[in-house]
Amino acid sequence: MKKTLDLRNRWVHFKVSDVYFPDAEKVLSDLYGNNLLQGKVVDISEGESPHRSFVVVSVEGLEQELVIPVDRIMGVL
Repeated sequence: MKKTLDLRNRWVHFKVSDVYFPDAEKVLSDLYGNNLLQGKVVDISEGESPHRSFVVVSVEGLEQELVIPVDRIMGVL
């Protein structure tokens, strides 16, 4: 038990996926929710209006592709 007490006021490292509370998605959203990501559009789903159109984006470093509403894209390179 003493070893745990020695951690008080110490900096520690841990994986986001190991956070018990709040859930890891909340932590990531709070920390990085306003950061901009860059990726390559690999597919398009055109709806009846811009609010219903989506793009599928591949982002380097992420295993899964992301689906983003077209009207939320902030810039094109």
